[in-house]
Amino acid sequence: MSHYILVHGAWEGAWSWENTTPELEKQGHRVTAIDLPGSVGNQQAIPEITMEGYVKTVADVITALDHKVVLVGHSMAGAIISQVAERMPEKIERLVYVAAFLLKNGDSVLEAMQRDPDGEYLPALVFAEDQSYAMAPEAALRSIAFHDVDETSIQHALPRMAEKQATQPFMAKVAVSDERFGSVPKTYIRTTDDKITSPALQDEMVANWEVDTVHVLASGLFPALSMPQELASSML
Repeated sequence: MSHYILVHGAWEGAWSWENTTPELEKQGHRVTAIDLPGSVGNQQAIPEITMEGYVKTVADVITALDHKVVLVGHSMAGAIISQVAERMPEKIERLVYVAAFLLKNGDSVLEAMQRDPDGEYLPALVFAEDQSYAMAPEAALRSIAFHDVDETSIQHALPRMAEKQATQPFMAKVAVSDERFGSVPKTYIRTTDDKITSPALQDEMVANWEVDTVHVLASGLFPALSMPQELASSML
């Protein structure tokens, strides 16, 4: 059995995996969901929130373990798990990208979003005057991020979304190599009804690296909320 480390995306928290976790545990797997800095469960000031801080938070959890892990990243967290794998490829059994940013060396989440002609989220965000953080209006969350999620789940999620998301992690350029990151097995879970990370952008990113398995879900950005059983099966 494997130990799954689950890393949430922007504005989210460890809570976003709460329906997926029991599905993995039913199969006998151990699961740890991490709250990144700036999430409701790990609040920090905006200037202190960086991609390096995200990577260190995840790496510290894995360093404390005496076994390999399956490292899972959702959306923006794809950039995080890639860099964790670059630092400690020997500790990663497999990387799983859930509608996540699987970037080339030197690329950034923001640059990938900017070149996605079908991505609807970036224009809907409200940025601080100094560009240090962004806010996601409820209307945008409902129509773009949660458009295929049931109302009960939306009502449960909205109060736990961070009000402000630091932008530095979006702008930070990923540093990965063929020798280290490239050596780790990868699974990509492609979401075909995604309005934030469009299927076309996902296909571009999958082509960046050797991906062992691609699973397809008829989901928006949040299969962890809309179809947790199917998501868990795709992660096995």
